[in-house]
Amino acid sequence: MTRMDDPAHHRWLATEASRLISFHRHAVDPAGGFCWLDDHGRAIPGEPTYLWITTRMVHCFALAHLLGDSSAARLVDHGLAALHGCLRDPVHGGWFWSAGPDGPVDDSKHAYGHAFVLLAACSAVHAGRPAARRLMDEAIDVIDQRFWRDSDRLCVDSYSRDWQQLAPYRGANANMHMTEAFLAAAEATGEQSWVDRAEAIAGRIIAQATAANQWRLPEHFDVRWRPLPDYNANRVRDPFRPYGSTIGHWLEWARLVTRLHGIPRVSAEWMLPAAVTLFDKAVAEGWDQRRGGFIYTVDWAGQPVITDRMHWVLAEAIAVAVALYRATGNPRYDQWYSAFWDYAEQQFIDHRHGSWIPQLDRDGQRATEPWRGKPDLYHALQATLLARIPPTHGAAAALANGHLTRG
Repeated sequence: MTRMDDPAHHRWLATEASRLISFHRHAVDPAGGFCWLDDHGRAIPGEPTYLWITTRMVHCFALAHLLGDSSAARLVDHGLAALHGCLRDPVHGGWFWSAGPDGPVDDSKHAYGHAFVLLAACSAVHAGRPAARRLMDEAIDVIDQRFWRDSDRLCVDSYSRDWQQLAPYRGANANMHMTEAFLAAAEATGEQSWVDRAEAIAGRIIAQATAANQWRLPEHFDVRWRPLPDYNANRVRDPFRPYGSTIGHWLEWARLVTRLHGIPRVSAEWMLPAAVTLFDKAVAEGWDQRRGGFIYTVDWAGQPVITDRMHWVLAEAIAVAVALYRATGNPRYDQWYSAFWDYAEQQFIDHRHGSWIPQLDRDGQRATEPWRGKPDLYHALQATLLARIPPTHGAAAALANGHLTRG
């Protein structure tokens, strides 16, 4: 029996999911949305309410509700209220990047954040929350009108508040999360067009741009979707747009492409070989054979740039190991799955204070630049679920339809 199919391991995964959810309940901000937590689960003073944190918490608490946590429904509704309230632009539509007690702090509109609005709304729809469908419909309208480009089969990246200034930057990261959100929209609406869009994005970013770049994912592009290899070379640690190629995104894309490959009516023969190549490339250039763990970024020759270990990268490695094992039956993916969880237990899972440590240096010591505190539940929680649901399903749809293996 493989580790990922072991009932005892499934029971451990369920316990770890509950432990993660328990820690992040402390993120509730009475003023609206969810807070940025420190290492001990306390709100960091002075931080605004961020769209990306609140949306991801809504998604995660919707999963908690679908897992049977009866108290999670009110947390979903709390987050939905912020997405209908303080984070929503009542004048121009769409959602602010961040907000405070006196209104928007950063009023720009980002595809990345809007992708998570759609994901959160779809998960809340599956959880049966009353305010969710209206949010989903509004997110679909905004994405259709502002971000999606039929001519490119991709999404643009960011605007000014009034939608009058579109930034010239185009990004793979936002489109990756739009791919996930579009697959969620397909499950929540039953409309095949969302799968078609997800397939189109993956084709442009992976089958074309990444395959042409020795399978090192180009992250940053200009308005004509030409790669910008030197983008942020003077800001290599930018939290959302670091220089070079991000190993975790290779793994995340491999997971999404593997999922797409298994969906009926998607027949692209390139997908599974591409996912295998991305995984193999990530292990070859990202996994530290001596110390363990994935480095964060590499340059265009595959040499390390940032050697810190991010928890979310390992969580995505766990997830794609499951996906590729289910798709191929190759036992090496179960072996990697075990190795990744062993590293997580030894290095990232914070048994003393709760949740996972978000960032370590190459020697396994806590690092805080750029990720201080513990703001994120999304990647770690999903890592506890994906071995227990069908590989072609999103987590919320799988749970809503009773497709959870409980061990």
